Amino acid sequence: MMSMRDRFNAFLDLPDTPVSSAQSGPLAGMTLGVKDIFDVAGYITGCGNPQKQAESEPAATTAPAVQKLLDAGARFVGKTQTEELAFSMLGQNVHFPHPVNPAAPDRVTGGSSSGSVAAVAGGLADIATGSDTGGSIRAPASFCGLVGLRTTHGAISLDGTMPLAPSFDTFGWFTRDIELYERVGTVLLGPAMSAPMPIRPLRIEALDSLLMGPDEAAEYRRIAKLVAESIGAPREAAPPSQSIDQLYWAIRKLQAREAWDAHRDWIEQPGRQMGDAVLQRFLFGKTVSDADMKAETALRAAFTQWLGDLLGDDGVLVMPTVPCPAPKSDAGPQVFSDFREQAIRLLCWSGLSGFPQITLPLGTVDGAPFGISLLGPSGSDMALIAIAKRVLADTRHA
Repeated sequence: MMSMRDRFNAFLDLPDTPVSSAQSGPLAGMTLGVKDIFDVAGYITGCGNPQKQAESEPAATTAPAVQKLLDAGARFVGKTQTEELAFSMLGQNVHFPHPVNPAAPDRVTGGSSSGSVAAVAGGLADIATGSDTGGSIRAPASFCGLVGLRTTHGAISLDGTMPLAPSFDTFGWFTRDIELYERVGTVLLGPAMSAPMPIRPLRIEALDSLLMGPDEAAEYRRIAKLVAESIGAPREAAPPSQSIDQLYWAIRKLQAREAWDAHRDWIEQPGRQMGDAVLQRFLFGKTVSDADMKAETALRAAFTQWLGDLLGDDGVLVMPTVPCPAPKSDAGPQVFSDFREQAIRLLCWSGLSGFPQITLPLGTVDGAPFGISLLGPSGSDMALIAIAKRVLADTRHA
């Protein structure tokens, strides 16, 4: 319904079906885009695949989390593009024109919340919903110069949402400024999560070393210094007993198997048309055994216990969001694969633990946005937003 004005390929070209919202409330006057994995009454939830779109009926009800935004006064302006079945990190769905990164037009937006991040970064919507299973809020936000929070797992309802990997799936959103981000957070998470927390900054050298090049390392040092000047210098913490590679394989196997279990019945029907890269991720999940799941679940539990003990009630881990700025849109399969493999090693800490992580748009590498993250204890979502608000204000005045 936004197609005529959508130079960023952010919105799907769908018939305009009225969606009611409150006339007043904390989000009154704000426009809202909704990622096409969330139900909106009267609209088909297409999940980034034309066959699924064609086979589905319009939703009878709106996903509760989206309804909260409408009830707070946000005005629905359209469904936004998503990667196919939300299982990609780049934002290049083979079935649709690729969303354009408004902050760096020659680079990818990031996925799978590609349309939502493009809509907000490009000024086509004030708020857009997304999801983060493996990084689909944090990576696009870093790529497009926005704030992005992966919420505490289970903190926001995912009823009326296409599942990908349920033990990892989380609801998220984008805005262009931290003040609106905080207002949306209060609507979705409630005042109970808004209590301030003391800050004990931490860092782990093994995470900082995952940056992909000298330019990224130099810029990360610069923006990490800005964060330290705002919240205090982080104390170096010892890494977990699990190696970075063990954590990588844990999330790869657990996520892929859960995704296969969620979508196998649909994928295995004859004549399915899917992008090969996405299909291969699902088929990898088919190879993950029950014994693998048991072993990786145990590793995940041990890591989560360790990270919870490290953070306590006040720990904030300062870390890179992703290892580099957005890859160039035409970079090719090898560059995309190298990025994805390295990015998962950073993004998996929040994913495996279920703890919240927020990325802040403080850096620039080669003219493109480059974020830095704060990872906090379970339930510290609103506190992380408040800390981000403080850091961004301090850096503006520096």
